[in-house]
Amino acid sequence: MRTSTILLASILALVGCQKSDNNSGDDTDAGNGSGSGSGSGTDPGAAFTIQSSDIVINAGQEVTYCYWFTTPNTTAVAVNKWVSDMTPGSHHMIFFAGGTLPSNLPPNGIDMNNTCGFGTGNGVNQPQWTFASQTQHLEEDLPADDGTGKPLAQVIQPGTVGAFQMHYLNATDGPLTVHVKLSAFALPEAAAYTRTDAYVTYQYQISIPPGATGVKVPGSCSVPAGVKFWTVSTHAHKQAVDTEVSDGSSMVFDSTDWEHPGSQNWMSTPFYTFTGKLNWQCTYDNTGDNKANTIVQGQSAQTNEMCMATGYFFPATGPKFCVANGPTNCTCL
Repeated sequence: MRTSTILLASILALVGCQKSDNNSGDDTDAGNGSGSGSGSGTDPGAAFTIQSSDIVINAGQEVTYCYWFTTPNTTAVAVNKWVSDMTPGSHHMIFFAGGTLPSNLPPNGIDMNNTCGFGTGNGVNQPQWTFASQTQHLEEDLPADDGTGKPLAQVIQPGTVGAFQMHYLNATDGPLTVHVKLSAFALPEAAAYTRTDAYVTYQYQISIPPGATGVKVPGSCSVPAGVKFWTVSTHAHKQAVDTEVSDGSSMVFDSTDWEHPGSQNWMSTPFYTFTGKLNWQCTYDNTGDNKANTIVQGQSAQTNEMCMATGYFFPATGPKFCVANGPTNCTCL
């Protein structure tokens, strides 16, 4: 069963980022890799599998934390399928690639300070959004034909530093032991492919007054010339009542479910080409448990907000992270 990856995703504060590989993906430079990640066994047929260390979430507890690791593949792999599993209580996980392992990281790889995503640094030294899920089990197949007979694939370099950002809420009456497992399935070593990467926007100018309703936060960014998208979605937190992506004035995607926004997918040619700028907008009602406070952008899913458009495009030479400071001020890194 195929569901959307962009679930796109969210996000929060990594120190450093991995330099993008300049391979277009048209060359056959991706090996099969080997090994298992962080003490977990590799799923049959997978290039690598990463499983986070178990932690215990107490009854009623809501927490966002990071699990750091280094991918065990010894050669570059061209990933054309992801399979993830999350234990009950999970709201989302995001795989961020790049950076350096924190110097004070404990042996279990768990960082309770949540320093592995977006939301700080104003766009400087941000991580690479690579994969995300908001369902307990997700199988994500990338498009098998770019229109010229080549499959799409994401390139994971050998020994890539990465982190899972995990948001858990234990709504039960007892403790939950939780973890995330992610397996990467790669194309054969000699296979030709076209590289695809994430396109992610992040709006820094969010201010939702106490008790306010119908607050709209727009953004607008350019997309790389000549590229095609195979999926788009949005990411926001619990004050959001509507999120949307548009191509100029034409609606491309709209959702009223901030927790599980879904996505708009184009899995075969001609895919989707933006004719204008990629515009997105989030609408907020601050009427819940934060209604006494002004809500601004930030890492916390409990007390902050985000307004993001997310997607995957091709051909690519690396991911795009677009920083918005207002409705039209946007810089893509």
